[in-house]
Amino acid sequence: MKLYTRTGDEGKTSVIGGRLEKNHIRVNAYGTIDELNSFVGLALTKLSQPMFLDLASELTKIQHELFDCGGDLSAVKKDYPFKANQEMITFLEERIDDYIKEAPELERFILPGGSEAAAMIHVCRTVARRAEREIVALKEQQHTINPIVLKYVNRLSDYFFAIARVINFRLGVSDVEYERSALVFRGGKRKEEPSNDSE
Repeated sequence: MKLYTRTGDEGKTSVIGGRLEKNHIRVNAYGTIDELNSFVGLALTKLSQPMFLDLASELTKIQHELFDCGGDLSAVKKDYPFKANQEMITFLEERIDDYIKEAPELERFILPGGSEAAAMIHVCRTVARRAEREIVALKEQQHTINPIVLKYVNRLSDYFFAIARVINFRLGVSDVEYERSALVFRGGKRKEEPSNDSE
């Protein structure tokens, strides 16, 4: 088996059901999902301690799901059977709810960072947000997408925020509050202001 095919030497790439320019908005969208998957893999290398076995298992599951999302986004074939499903979103929501209870209550915006592992997860969070923006742009140009993928990536960034805080908490590392932040979380609810956590 040869790794190279030479079929992309003229700037086009194969997608499910056709070929597109490598800078096509669809290619950008699933390419960013691939980038995100790589960062999740890197983050996993920072979570080898026994205290993170649950997170490592979940992140491995998410890597497989990101492959599903990338496949769905790369499909231009009309009858392609999408793989991403509502169960994937429900799982993330359940885990987010649990992790919010584990970490200390949040009152202000925080800076991405703390421990190295949490910082890597924050990188995942921001790449997920970029992927989400690119999927929205694809949708706005009337291209067919699996709507579950958009919802999943949106929820995934929330999940990353939640586990970044849990990682710091388990390691005994405090989150660093943004020094000019107002009190934006009241009674466990977020005011309607831009933030680095959830939308």
